[in-house]
Amino acid sequence: MDQRRLILFLVFSFALVMLWDGWIKHNQPAPVAQQPVAGAAAPTDGAVPTPSASLSPGQVAVPGEQQASAATAAARVVVETDLLRAEVSAQGGDIVRLELKNHRASGQSDNNFVLLDDGSRHQYAAQSGLIGEGLPTHKTLFELPASELRLKDGEDRVELRLQAPAQNGLRVTKVMSFHRGSYLIDVAYEIVNESGQAVSPHAYFQLTRDGVAAEQVEAFGVHTFTGPAFFTEAGKFQKVDFEDLDSGKGKVPPPASDGWVAMVQHYFVSAWLPEQGVQREYFARPIGGGLYSAGVIVPVSTIEPGATATIGSRLYSGPQEQDKLEGIAPGLDLVVDYGWLTVIAAPLFWVLSWFHSLTGNWGWAIILVTVAIKLVFFPLSAASYKSMAKMRVLGPRLQRMKELYGNDKAKMQQEMMNLYRTEKINPLGGCLPILVQIPVFIALYWVLLGSVEMRHAPWLGWITDLSAKDPYFILPIIMGASMLVQMKLNPTPPDPIQAKVMMAMPIIFTFMFLWFPSGLVLYWVVNNLLSIAQQWQITRMIESGKAVGKSA
Repeated sequence: MDQRRLILFLVFSFALVMLWDGWIKHNQPAPVAQQPVAGAAAPTDGAVPTPSASLSPGQVAVPGEQQASAATAAARVVVETDLLRAEVSAQGGDIVRLELKNHRASGQSDNNFVLLDDGSRHQYAAQSGLIGEGLPTHKTLFELPASELRLKDGEDRVELRLQAPAQNGLRVTKVMSFHRGSYLIDVAYEIVNESGQAVSPHAYFQLTRDGVAAEQVEAFGVHTFTGPAFFTEAGKFQKVDFEDLDSGKGKVPPPASDGWVAMVQHYFVSAWLPEQGVQREYFARPIGGGLYSAGVIVPVSTIEPGATATIGSRLYSGPQEQDKLEGIAPGLDLVVDYGWLTVIAAPLFWVLSWFHSLTGNWGWAIILVTVAIKLVFFPLSAASYKSMAKMRVLGPRLQRMKELYGNDKAKMQQEMMNLYRTEKINPLGGCLPILVQIPVFIALYWVLLGSVEMRHAPWLGWITDLSAKDPYFILPIIMGASMLVQMKLNPTPPDPIQAKVMMAMPIIFTFMFLWFPSGLVLYWVVNNLLSIAQQWQITRMIESGKAVGKSA
């Protein structure tokens, strides 16, 4: 009995420490951007990437500071669709600000969430350019249209065309296509060669961002990732920490003919998705001022005099909606960060999504998933509760042994083991179900915290955001009360100090859960209520059976 209670106590203590750590990390201020290591050979801010010899068929001239100006001072044009509001800068034709109209800003209900940002909270831009003498880069000033562009009723897309200054007989137009109902943006360059000689340029597509996490969450020893990520069929999904880029330890995939590059953060992602089958080269680097760039370089086929060539890439910049990401590009759904329990969390999210398709509400989907998990573990839970119920029935006899053999620990332990053997009780029988369910609980925790579908998703009444805390703390209080009822149904520990610690657990957990996402608290409340019902029924059956046996 003492061993069993010790294991249970250790399990609860571990969960308490991990949840406390999660609460502390979840509520701490966002870290400041890390500066590059002093003396590191980092390129200057805005430097154009250079293709390697393996990707370049000949000598490629890297453009200098042609027509450069501060991005914040350059003119802009607004492009608006049903889902996006983008601000495109004349400098480089970069997307320097991108609002997602269907997602609200963190902690606010009246402003759109800003993913690509020009300094209101982050420095984050989608940049692209061409590599070759006389060709435009992300520093070149393009000619903008006179007015903003809006997707009109009946239109499926809106197109923005930016003209670069002609140099050395090369005329370049940057074309950006925005689509209805999509977070995908097509970015392409139309290159007309009037120079009188063949040219073999390259195109690069990069994401430049500061190193500050957006909606940082950390718990159970794992934090949601913020930083560059790559995917190729050979190397699969690969994340690169900003700290590794600063120290020179960051590794990117070797040249490949497939894959993509992304900048990942909690709930959202931006990714350049070049055409499959085209050779490409990946890069990631600090560029000074606390900024980092990650991108891909793609060669352009040789353009003969008088000929025209087009090179481009798709850009996805939006929420990590798992039902859409996989269909956009192979492996793109892997940007959803479930930590080290992805193998359990991914199926859980699939089940959760299926229930959501039936109910149309993520709160009810959480409740149904909780019921389903409870049914799966019903046999294990029943064994645990039967063990507890039998121990509860044997409570008076165990107390009598304690009085008789209190001064002889060895004799008391021997008599207790004889009693367990006679009554066919396994004193450790209740531990296995708890240990088995811990990974499932942590995995569901990450599903609820890492899924953008939960962000600002209402349940009912006062719960308007399942990813935020309960504004009136009703669910945490119910959860604490349910934990207290569970403790009352369990046999009282023989050790008075241990009994006091166990009774304090509901109070401690209630305090921590005051600031936890209401979706997670809802899961715990429903799980506790189902456990109480199951435990009460099993306890009643066993106690009534013992009573009938005694009367007979």
